[in-house]
Amino acid sequence: MTLSPAKGVTVEEFERFALLPENLGRKLQLINGEIVEEMPTPLHGIIAVALIKWLLKYLDDKPIGTLLTEVRVQLADDEGQSRIPDIAFVRSEQGEFDLAQPLPFVPALCIEIESPGQGDRHMRDLADYYLARGGQMVWLIYPDRRLVEWLTSTERRLLTLDATISGGDVLPGFALPLQTLFA
Repeated sequence: MTLSPAKGVTVEEFERFALLPENLGRKLQLINGEIVEEMPTPLHGIIAVALIKWLLKYLDDKPIGTLLTEVRVQLADDEGQSRIPDIAFVRSEQGEFDLAQPLPFVPALCIEIESPGQGDRHMRDLADYYLARGGQMVWLIYPDRRLVEWLTSTERRLLTLDATISGGDVLPGFALPLQTLFA
């Protein structure tokens, strides 16, 4: 759902809009000057919880950073953009951040789970955005098709149900079979 005027919305206008009482609790993002609302389904939520469970288990054994969900990413020099990855992982080396403000940098890993109305092009645009601005890895999850697109700045893999998601250099040693994720 797009809510923006034709001229484009600034980050300041977006923040005022998002903080209106009637907009609290809505999943709003600013993408290329347009306010976009995501409408997740129960399947989206189930996949997110499953991923978070496995990632937290990994991080309990290897505390190398912070796992976040629904965190706003707003870069100082990127007018017209305020993104919210479904799940994000910030490596400790990325530095500390203000817990009351949007992240001022792209997390090392951004995970997006497809919602209704989001097509392949939209999902790849999200991945390209994160990778072009410092993200190291992106996982695009397609629940209805039981596929994962695994991306870095130099590599793209389409993983099918018999494959395993690897944490690569971002989460060394992490592996999750898609059979387990989509069980």
